[in-house]
Amino acid sequence: MSDEKALSLVQSFLNALNASDHDAALALVSDDVAHDPFDGEREIGREKLRWRLGLRTRHFDERLADITVMNAPGGIRAAAEFTVRGTYRTTAEGLPEATGQTYTLPGGMFFEIDGGEITRISEHRNPVQWNAALSAIG
Repeated sequence: MSDEKALSLVQSFLNALNASDHDAALALVSDDVAHDPFDGEREIGREKLRWRLGLRTRHFDERLADITVMNAPGGIRAAAEFTVRGTYRTTAEGLPEATGQTYTLPGGMFFEIDGGEITRISEHRNPVQWNAALSAIG
């Protein structure tokens, strides 16, 4: 895949996340996509990613801002750095009670691309900042 197409693929994925268009985001990943969420163990498969996105949307309203997408030559790997702006809407199991806490955190994702599809997504956030933001009273 060309460098331009790889950057466009990742940008399209991030745009779909920001639009809460899970179907559009999932159309860009492989059936056996490897997803490394920032808060859990690796999950394999498009349907597990669909479940994860739905669960996240249930508890959080998030938008990615200040997005910068980069890729390695050859269009096989890409990365995105961004600011996560969100609201903790409903209490999630194992997390503090949701009281409408808002947060702004740095974040990033790393991607592998093969055959025009995203085959790996690894998410990163600072867990100390994340927990502090959710523990704050909204």
